Amino acid sequence: MKMTYFGHSAFRIDTGRSVILIDPFLTGNPHFHGDVAEATKGTTHILLTHGHFDHVGDTVDIAQRNGAKVVGTFELVQWLGKKGVASIEPANTGGTIKFDDFSVTLTQAFHSSGSVEEDGTVTYLGMPNGIVIHFDDGGSVYHMGDTDIFGDMALIEELHQPKIGLVPCGDRLTMGAAVAALACRRYFNFQTIVPLHWGTLPILDANPNKFIEAMEGEASRVLVPKIGEAFEI
Repeated sequence: MKMTYFGHSAFRIDTGRSVILIDPFLTGNPHFHGDVAEATKGTTHILLTHGHFDHVGDTVDIAQRNGAKVVGTFELVQWLGKKGVASIEPANTGGTIKFDDFSVTLTQAFHSSGSVEEDGTVTYLGMPNGIVIHFDDGGSVYHMGDTDIFGDMALIEELHQPKIGLVPCGDRLTMGAAVAALACRRYFNFQTIVPLHWGTLPILDANPNKFIEAMEGEASRVLVPKIGEAFEI
């Protein structure tokens, strides 16, 4: 399988049978400099951690262009359905959905979820989530979404044993570098850790260097991929 990081929290995973996008914030993402249509060509599934603009991103356009199924918490996908997404897969914390060659389980995350509408009102879009993806070939990925550390991360490790961790570390809107490193070192046995949610907004840490330093003797597990270039998982 191949994974591509587009910056912020956005990823593409190519399994050979499916093309999965996670939190496809591409338009307006200062780390992404490619063509949105080309980068998302062939998308079959879009997985959303929560409803903030920098995670929903281009979901509606991509789903309409590719006929992709959109997976997320109940309130979020119902809201997207009203905005023109034809194929929605509602779920909620703890639930699992099985697709052709992978399954998706929503986990808890400590954050918020909503959209600021054109008139300034805020639409509540359900609880935020993390996402665990289990692939039929035995691989597994845990995208933490936007979150702080929490003790039940230990249960996520016990239940799912994810091999790859996609971990927010930019501070202010999620846990910062030291806390993110503590979460990885205390609760998980990740083979590979990709730091995310850094450098795209002025209020975030500019790079993941503090996270790498905080990983200390386990820093070799951290991968900072080149944005827009696929790597093997």
